[in-house]
Amino acid sequence: MNLKTNASQNSETEILFRPFELGDVHLPHRIVMGPLTRSRAGQPGNVPTGMNAEYYAQRASAALTISEATQISPQGQGYAWTPGIHTSEQVEGWRQVVDRVHHSGGRIFLQLWHVGRISHRTLQPRNEAPVAPSAVKPAGKAFVPGPGGKGEFVPLETPRALTVEEVGNTVQDYATAARNAKEAGFDGVEIHGANGYLVDQFLCSTTNRRTDEYGGSVENRARFLFEIIDRVGKVWPRERVGLRLSPRGNYNDIDDANPEATFGHVFERLNGAGIAYLHLPRPNTAGGPDVDEIGARDMAMLKLARDTWRGPLMLAGGFTGEIAARWIAEGRMDLAVFGRKFLANPDLPRRFRKGAPLNEPQKDTFYGGGAHGYTDYPSLSA
Repeated sequence: MNLKTNASQNSETEILFRPFELGDVHLPHRIVMGPLTRSRAGQPGNVPTGMNAEYYAQRASAALTISEATQISPQGQGYAWTPGIHTSEQVEGWRQVVDRVHHSGGRIFLQLWHVGRISHRTLQPRNEAPVAPSAVKPAGKAFVPGPGGKGEFVPLETPRALTVEEVGNTVQDYATAARNAKEAGFDGVEIHGANGYLVDQFLCSTTNRRTDEYGGSVENRARFLFEIIDRVGKVWPRERVGLRLSPRGNYNDIDDANPEATFGHVFERLNGAGIAYLHLPRPNTAGGPDVDEIGARDMAMLKLARDTWRGPLMLAGGFTGEIAARWIAEGRMDLAVFGRKFLANPDLPRRFRKGAPLNEPQKDTFYGGGAHGYTDYPSLSA
């Protein structure tokens, strides 16, 4: 790549390197590392290890790192070998991750996760059925430990509907997990309310068929989310609490009859919640990744979020450095979230700044395994 191209790319992406104040957290630039499930927690116990600490430390040049999704309780687990934040061993494991990130100059939030119905009894306490707002079976398969230490995919099951008392207990699990994240030294937490997992299941009409105070109207379906925000916000200052949502997402067999009404209500209510940021996916078109345009209805939803929510907005999904810079310059978002590009490029901000080529991610090493495809991606040598 010649110097002229480098200079041109540097100019195009300059806005990515402007500082941003995320509540009381100073970010040196706008390039965020998004949450990436890698299924490499230590066993037994789903405990982060030194290898996980090395992985995160390598990527600490992100303006902010959002950890991989981390189950708030044994019941919250939905995939093999994902880390938790509900035991003392897990807290200590995460502490070494956080310490390494901080030592490398980074900032890191923990993503709080309960998968709800996207699980399997082999991952659940006492081999019980997964739980959900309603007993609606999802399509798809669960990733569970298989023979010989390898993962395998098995069909998802019909979940059991949570009782009202259990809903309250689950809200408390979020608060306890948030407290554990603070003990581990994290800089904040992000509530995972997206991608068809438990919070999303309560929000969306296809998965929430309850007739009590947690179902029916959009106000009732959003009650679970705002109770979580309230309880987590009593553990952490609200400016250290983020939220990820996925309006109009259909991942994990989820849908809503009127997503504009549902999420428009949520966006508006969030203005009174005092949280640090809203984190949304930017759906790709059928043209594949790294494209600028998205569908008209998806674009309208992102505009609804931007026009309604008055706090910082970060978007993820299929960005190149140039497209991300353009979207920030056009006022569509404040921060750009990168996932797979960060997975394969530990020094992604530096590569964007220099206009350097990017490593390609190795898809067969995404989930499970060891250091290969995890901590052995090369950084720039100079």
